[in-house]
Amino acid sequence: MKYRHELKYLINHLDYSLIRTRLRGILSADSHAGEDGSYTVRSLYFDDYFNHAYHDKYAGVNKRSKYRIRIYNHSDHTINLEKKVKLDHYNYKQVASLTKDQVYDLLQGNYRFLLESPNNLMRVFYHECVTNMMRPRVIVDYDREPYLFEAGDVRITFDRNLRTGLAGFDIFDRSIPTIETLDPGLLILEVKFTEFLPELIRKILPPKASEYAAVSKYILCCDKAPYQRQSQF
Repeated sequence: MKYRHELKYLINHLDYSLIRTRLRGILSADSHAGEDGSYTVRSLYFDDYFNHAYHDKYAGVNKRSKYRIRIYNHSDHTINLEKKVKLDHYNYKQVASLTKDQVYDLLQGNYRFLLESPNNLMRVFYHECVTNMMRPRVIVDYDREPYLFEAGDVRITFDRNLRTGLAGFDIFDRSIPTIETLDPGLLILEVKFTEFLPELIRKILPPKASEYAAVSKYILCCDKAPYQRQSQF
């Protein structure tokens, strides 16, 4: 498993414009981005009976994990089950492919296919669902603008229009109502790298004092949907 370093910042649109202009001179656009340089990410986050993913984040637990199903541009072309493990500023991610029918099986509480899968992540998730009552918690939407830099295996993303779903957990339903989660004019800058962060990039980023390590899309969206939180947290 390859751990990657991760930095997060809350920035305003003026900072975004300045940082983006400087970074575009040295970074490459991600080939997965559309004509406007971005794509939409939708994730369905899960948590267990005691909501450990939610409470561990608030408590600052050094090593923690969370599960989600992720799709892009509201399409069922790529559907991933992901387990993200966080250790301080480092993280690694395990990924397994799902089908649309399997996602609906999960939503209906049919977990048998997980146990029968040769994929270890699927079998671990089966244990979580059956033993720890891992269940859907919240849908998270945002628009991502990604950039890459080969040296250091660097990936920088600007995540705008963070939204939380307000009705149901059907990740493929484009009509699910959502509301904005961040204050107007704010977005999230994420910096991930494996080996090192080149100095020419580091100088462009906000100073380390501006780092906002507590940014969690899952937490922000759960807190924005109080009708869910009252019954689940």
